[in-house]
Amino acid sequence: MFLNDTEIESLTKRKRTKAQQKQLNAMGIQYKVRADGSLVILHAHVERLLGGQEQSARPRHARKPNWKALIYA
Repeated sequence: MFLNDTEIESLTKRKRTKAQQKQLNAMGIQYKVRADGSLVILHAHVERLLGGQEQSARPRHARKPNWKALIYA
């Protein structure tokens, strides 16, 4: 569910928490800071951002012309 400390170090190539935060911000990866100062990062978020899972496509609504607007033109 969450990345462990080793995975965070591997992802960021940094050992110190502040340096990891800076790298995660640069990569656009969201994280939370625990009360003890350690980082919490969801596996799913990292996989989605880095292409591990395909993002679900949002349904697109077809655009239709407003024919009533032409009547009053």
